Amino acid sequence: MALQVVGYFLASCIGLSLGLLGGGGSVLALPILVYVMQVPPKAAIAMTLVIVGAVSLIGVIPHWHRGNVNLPKALIFGSATMVGAFGGAKLAALPLVTETFQLILFAVLMLVAAIFMIRKAQQRPQLSSTEDPDLATYPAPICKYCWLWLLTEGIAIGVLTGLVGVGGGFAIVPALVLLGKLPMKEAIGTSLLIIAFNSVAGFLGYFGQVSLDYHLMVSFTFFAALGILLGSYLSSFVDAKNLQKGFAYFLMAIAAFILFQQRDTFRSSKVNSYLPEISSQVLLQKAQ
Repeated sequence: MALQVVGYFLASCIGLSLGLLGGGGSVLALPILVYVMQVPPKAAIAMTLVIVGAVSLIGVIPHWHRGNVNLPKALIFGSATMVGAFGGAKLAALPLVTETFQLILFAVLMLVAAIFMIRKAQQRPQLSSTEDPDLATYPAPICKYCWLWLLTEGIAIGVLTGLVGVGGGFAIVPALVLLGKLPMKEAIGTSLLIIAFNSVAGFLGYFGQVSLDYHLMVSFTFFAALGILLGSYLSSFVDAKNLQKGFAYFLMAIAAFILFQQRDTFRSSKVNSYLPEISSQVLLQKAQ
């Protein structure tokens, strides 16, 4: 019971970070479900997709009212990510894709997201009086006809979403800015809608493959939604850039914890690599 209370409190913290930072917090759903709520990893990934999708949809609402959602780009990019997410979820059902592999891949993606957030927080670009400071941290769009690259990256991001349950916002926003040529505010709002698309497709790929705790999933989503509403309100009074770097280091610590929890896997794989050599030596000694 105590662990459940802690888990629901952390769920509200996920929403709070999403409201304050505009992204990133959803990656905490999987480790909380696995290590606090004691949900098996594959089921936790499927449940994370529902939680991330629902919270992202709630986050879309204020962006939609402000006109910061580009529906055509969301449909173009989202259609590719949905294909990838469904395929990634089906890949997760293969015997070769173990729960350990998924957790390690998730930890690596957390490290990548954290490094990206730290680099973005450290950049201090020279701005003109009319330039968006967030947009200035990215280079200019890199190609004239980018729709093909947009679809390709969308499929890749979708596959990762299906495999490990991450929304992929840290990769979707730059893609929409560089390839979709959207202003930063539109890219953030549009990315939330795309993440919701991803989550639906990924969950459909998992549906029927794993057993789900629907009560936990709904209640976890509820507390995360309360958190994002509070975070959205507090964002008017708090400078998110001052929090971003600290949150990134927190993500790195969580990723290190996950890798530490999987340390026995690395040891066993190292031992197994020596088994063929040891077996051959034993056979040679018997033959002599």
